[in-house]
Amino acid sequence: MKYLLFTLLLSVLFSCKTTQNVTQQLKFAENPVVAHRGAWKTMNYPENSIAALKYAIKLGCTGSEFDVWMTADDSLIVNHDSEYQDFAIEESTYDELVKFKLKNDEKLPTLREYLTAGMINNSTTRLVLEIKPSGKGKARAQQIAKKAVNIVKEMNAKPWVVYISFDYDMLLKVKEVDPQANTQYLTGNKTPEQLKQDGIDGMDYHFNAFKKNPHWIDEAKAKNLSLNAWTVNQTEDIDRLLSQGFDYITTNEPELAFKRLTLKSD
Repeated sequence: MKYLLFTLLLSVLFSCKTTQNVTQQLKFAENPVVAHRGAWKTMNYPENSIAALKYAIKLGCTGSEFDVWMTADDSLIVNHDSEYQDFAIEESTYDELVKFKLKNDEKLPTLREYLTAGMINNSTTRLVLEIKPSGKGKARAQQIAKKAVNIVKEMNAKPWVVYISFDYDMLLKVKEVDPQANTQYLTGNKTPEQLKQDGIDGMDYHFNAFKKNPHWIDEAKAKNLSLNAWTVNQTEDIDRLLSQGFDYITTNEPELAFKRLTLKSD
């Protein structure tokens, strides 16, 4: 029993030390560009593919967003839509889905595989993990959120990960499992005050939500909430958000965002 306790203590200490070392090595890129589903468009990579993630890292994006679902046999996979190859993800097993490769011949990535790829040789790009709402009820949604956080913890990926979701209760579950988790809400129906009261760290709303509620921008800044807008692909919208001092701009056009950022700084 003493040996088991000693082994457990060493494991905990090693895990804490590893996480501390990783955190010290990370220095996220000082730009607001978040690649939406990875940087896929220019290179014609599949959205949410590991290739698109690696290209976002190569470009120097401060973040790369991706989407997570849970299969019928409780595997967390990375895909945007609720269906993959005409299979409903939540009604299908991972073995059924993984038979079909992405168009670049990659396999459909699990969350573990995606996080592994995202941490390799990456000290600059956040991994922006969108937990997709479940169509199978609140209990299932809570299970998905809890499992995602636990996988991130197990893999010592926490320093890289930002959690986002359209499901507010999912984000609250994330905070319950890991109070230090970085969370941003997507739906656009909560005020900065509501988010702050509930411990959510940022507003990640469609850019039109900020057009309708421009006062939210200063209110969010005053409450130290991060400001993110999606999905911003037009020059005029990128320029406006840059001038308004947004922390992050989520876009399918990261190269355009970098170009506008460079012109703004000249």
